[in-house]
Amino acid sequence: MIDHLHSTVTANLVALDVAKDWNVALIQEESGRRRSFRFANRFADLNEFVQYLHSLSGTVCIGLEPTGDFHRTIAYRLLAEGFQVVSISSLALSRFREARFGNWDKNDLKDAQVMLAMMAQGFVQVYWDPLFSGAHDWQELSNTYFQLTLARTRLQHSLLSHHLPLYFPEFTRYWLSTRSEWFIRFLIRFPTPAAIRSLDRADFIAEAWDLVGRKVSKRAKLEEMYTLAGESIGLPVALDSPAIETFRLQLGRYLEINRQRAEFWRSTGQSDAFNF
Repeated sequence: MIDHLHSTVTANLVALDVAKDWNVALIQEESGRRRSFRFANRFADLNEFVQYLHSLSGTVCIGLEPTGDFHRTIAYRLLAEGFQVVSISSLALSRFREARFGNWDKNDLKDAQVMLAMMAQGFVQVYWDPLFSGAHDWQELSNTYFQLTLARTRLQHSLLSHHLPLYFPEFTRYWLSTRSEWFIRFLIRFPTPAAIRSLDRADFIAEAWDLVGRKVSKRAKLEEMYTLAGESIGLPVALDSPAIETFRLQLGRYLEINRQRAEFWRSTGQSDAFNF
């Protein structure tokens, strides 16, 4: 690890600015000589870069600013080759660049110069690699759960703030996030007030009985819905219109995300008690 107590370090310092397609490295050798190196995120290019680093005498320390996940494969290869890799905070890099150059203007080479200066003064952090540490699987489980939950939340907001206000605004009162599936299944069958009122009261109650799940005073709740449908201010859109088909499509997507989320919990051996 670079010694934070010293302003200079006897090592070959490599400032690596990682990007989606091309990466820029600025190398400061122990002699003080500098060289820039530009390589693509391709096997042959990375091999060439690694071979050059192996040709340097002495310790090689590579500093990089974590950039999405683009840096992960490069950092793993560098660690596997036995090089020292350190992390540079994006916020610290931004503040240091502003202090050094007096403005916010940036480019790849300027960032690499700032990173070298930070490395020379020890302003770096430990780079923690999930695959080397054995935490990669847990990290991916967490990321997948986050993406599923994020997709469900975004779709929920779309249903509650776009579709329902257009077609059945009064029905929003029955939304309860912890018991959402009956709500969605009901709307797939009855997406508009007209779908409800197309049946007489008794037929509606009979058809909707199993859709609303186990509820206290279920008949009273269904009768309330039937009355509500007759007083709705929703847009009078035809049930066979493309607009209602898209509404049903989104409702179906919500159920599918719920299914995937529940399957995710079961596949990881976790309790499904909080998967609503």
